[in-house]
Amino acid sequence: MSIGVAFFLEAITLRGMRPVLVILSMAGVHAASLHAEVRPPEGFTALYNGKDLSGWWGANTENPEKYLALPPEELAAKMKGSLEDINKHWKAQGDELHNDGHGLFLTTEKLYADFELLVDYKTVPKADSGIYLRGIPQVQIWDSTEKAKFKLGADKGSGGLWNNRKGAAGKDPLVLADKPFGEWNHLRIIMVGEHVTVFLNGKLVVDHARMENYFNRKGRVPDKGPIQLQTHGGEITWRNIFIRDIGAGEAARIMAEGGVE
Repeated sequence: MSIGVAFFLEAITLRGMRPVLVILSMAGVHAASLHAEVRPPEGFTALYNGKDLSGWWGANTENPEKYLALPPEELAAKMKGSLEDINKHWKAQGDELHNDGHGLFLTTEKLYADFELLVDYKTVPKADSGIYLRGIPQVQIWDSTEKAKFKLGADKGSGGLWNNRKGAAGKDPLVLADKPFGEWNHLRIIMVGEHVTVFLNGKLVVDHARMENYFNRKGRVPDKGPIQLQTHGGEITWRNIFIRDIGAGEAARIMAEGGVE
């Protein structure tokens, strides 16, 4: 208890008031401070509501086409069964989502086709993470200073489609755009069909690159799937997770601008 609170309780006790009411009231204020009003940009929907993990469940690196093909009751049981792990490793902290570096990946219940996704993230040294698009890995998040992972491409920075094959367009980001530790990074991801464009901190790092299907190299990326926030090897904090659906007309324009037929 702070000195100020202790003094206030002592003062009201001397006046014959009941401090327990004040304690409860202050606890309520503290609980309220853990909630935040999340205001998405116009046209976007918030994937995290600033209060709890509603709308999310937990999955790993697993082919989304397999679990989405389960009978509804089996899929519901799988989702429900994941929540113990999710609630252990993921915490809603006001306008931020915090993961301790362990556990299942936070996975949206809703499925998305063509979309624009906005995400802020902040991580720690030696951690790496990523964002799965339609359940397919991934837009990569690196510690770009970790020399042990330079051979994997960490020195090139975050934002690339890391699970594309070596030499494929989009695997490595076009520029190193990561901010120093302690600062928030901002991702803007546009996915239309199988093609992905990524901006990291306002810089273009992936330009209309085809995202390969990690689970079936000869097959296409699923037409719909969940958004997943990966946890892998270190703490990561997320905020301002907003998404909007892209309609057919806009999708056609984006593909034309990227020279994709």
